[in-house]
Amino acid sequence: MNAVIHTGLFEAACAAQENAYAPYSKFPVGAAVLGESGNIYVGCNVENASYSAGTCAETSAIAAMVAAGDRKIVQICVVCKTGSWAPPCGGCRQKIRELGQVDTPVFVCNTDGRQEQFLLGDLLPSSFGPENLETTT
Repeated sequence: MNAVIHTGLFEAACAAQENAYAPYSKFPVGAAVLGESGNIYVGCNVENASYSAGTCAETSAIAAMVAAGDRKIVQICVVCKTGSWAPPCGGCRQKIRELGQVDTPVFVCNTDGRQEQFLLGDLLPSSFGPENLETTT
């Protein structure tokens, strides 16, 4: 895949990563979603002492996009600290799939600028999406 990351998407994810609340893992993550409107929405991970109650960066960016009225993910960029690598977790892959397509570019970067790109369908093969719930009348 040779998609070009949207101008400002990486920078927005890096800025969000700076605001992450990660006192337990010490692993701050930022995400930025490009909506169909052309707007960029950001999120960061927010940990909780009850670990399972935390929120991933991708989830909070998607929630910000939906709250603003956008309903389609065009691209997503996930950024973590230098030297680390953080592709979306399984739950986030499914959330991206809800508002994205199998050909949605997913950029995984660190703050040094190391970048890898995937198609969502490669990260979540044989996925279950909204079209699986469509009914015929």
